[in-house]
Amino acid sequence: MRIISFNANGIRSAASKGFFDWLRQQKADITCIQETKAQEDQLTDPMFKPDRHHCFYKDATTKKGYSGVAIYSRREPDEVRTALGWAPFDDEGRYIEARFGNLSVVSFYIPSGSSGELRQGFKFEVMDWLRPILDEWLASGRDYVLCGDWNIVRSALDIRNWKSNQKNSGCLPAERAWLNAQIGPDLGGDGTPSAARGWVDTYRVLHPEGQDYTWWSNRGAARANDVGWRIDYQFVTPGLQPGRCAIAATPRFSDHAPYLVDYAT
Repeated sequence: MRIISFNANGIRSAASKGFFDWLRQQKADITCIQETKAQEDQLTDPMFKPDRHHCFYKDATTKKGYSGVAIYSRREPDEVRTALGWAPFDDEGRYIEARFGNLSVVSFYIPSGSSGELRQGFKFEVMDWLRPILDEWLASGRDYVLCGDWNIVRSALDIRNWKSNQKNSGCLPAERAWLNAQIGPDLGGDGTPSAARGWVDTYRVLHPEGQDYTWWSNRGAARANDVGWRIDYQFVTPGLQPGRCAIAATPRFSDHAPYLVDYAT
């Protein structure tokens, strides 16, 4: 089973850069997209339903053209969920879940706090609110794949300029402590306590010392110089076995790169 996670930073923009041609070649079973930046009625072109996928969207209702998540699946899900029960988060189009038997695949878009104190405060609220939900999912007995842009790095391995970003959103100690507390002991954290039984960071399990990135600033020559951050993840319940993963840094469809994982079925 192949699952792809990708922050498109505008699905129409990514499409114009060849994303759907590339996606067709990957033969993914499920694709999770974040930052669609569109309303579903704007995506009627057949390109947005590649290879007869079942396509599901959760758009932002508070601000059109903002945020938004999607799931494309070759197999029709048994159920699709688009709300977790807290309007400030749900209405920004940040969660969609497809259920296939005992498997849940989630496309998540965790807020960024880089625009200022107000949004950073909202990000911390989201983190506190999500913690018991993540714990409940982990203990549920279901298999989960949590795909998405979490807007937080885990350790110095996940960001090129570690020291200079300690006071910047996405690399704040409190953010890293929160994220690493969700992850089981896989040697990928920054030394903050991890969970005794937690989520599995698929990339870090397969690449314990890897220093690959999934996002690069549009400023300067960050991408050309590989000055990046790893903030796009697939976290899974311990029963799922990632066999191979890849970050598709080229060709470029967005300021993020698609992240692919093959799972044993």
